[in-house]
Amino acid sequence: MPKPPINQRLAEAAVALFDENGYDETTVDDIAARAGVSRSTFFRYYRSKEDAIFPDHDTLLATVDARLRSSTADTAIVAIIDAVRIVLAHYVDDAEVSLRRYRLVGRVPALRAREIASVARYQRLFREFAGEWLAGTPDADLRAELVAASVVAAHNQVLRGWLRGGGTYDPFGALDHALRYVTATFRHLEQPREEADEVVVATFRRSASPQAVMTAIQQHLE
Repeated sequence: MPKPPINQRLAEAAVALFDENGYDETTVDDIAARAGVSRSTFFRYYRSKEDAIFPDHDTLLATVDARLRSSTADTAIVAIIDAVRIVLAHYVDDAEVSLRRYRLVGRVPALRAREIASVARYQRLFREFAGEWLAGTPDADLRAELVAASVVAAHNQVLRGWLRGGGTYDPFGALDHALRYVTATFRHLEQPREEADEVVVATFRRSASPQAVMTAIQQHLE
């Protein structure tokens, strides 16, 4: 069997050592040795030992940003929902590390602070996207903040529930359920494309009644 990628091996080694020996007692050298790489190789992938157990947020944020930027004003809500699913999938796809990280974060204040900072980066990204989408509308900044906070809260509630449950079920149904509340709240903020007006030219016999003319025009417009 081929070995997992080096970044994954380092993450698995870090989580295992933090769990076995404690966060403060584990060094970068310990992590590198457990993963079978050198100290310099470790620093090619991570800046610090706590970085090793968190997802690659820079790459994940870039993926989320690309999904958001691929949308238009009339598909903004769909783009946000897709982006949230991308984030959740990142945790679910590496469930073992996610579950061990969750237990560690509950015990280590430094890791809790790091997780809070990471959540803030996602919320800022969603806020900036929503701000551009709502630009020029009343209370745009306020509504963008509310959209971002709601989306992140929905994701985090589902993720925490899945982690507390030991990752034993598919959380995407729960995420879709949570995001329906977000959609119901903010769907009306979407800005549909304005379609060009068409000119309708109609001809009728002189003998046609006004009611017949109006009925025919209404049917055509509908």
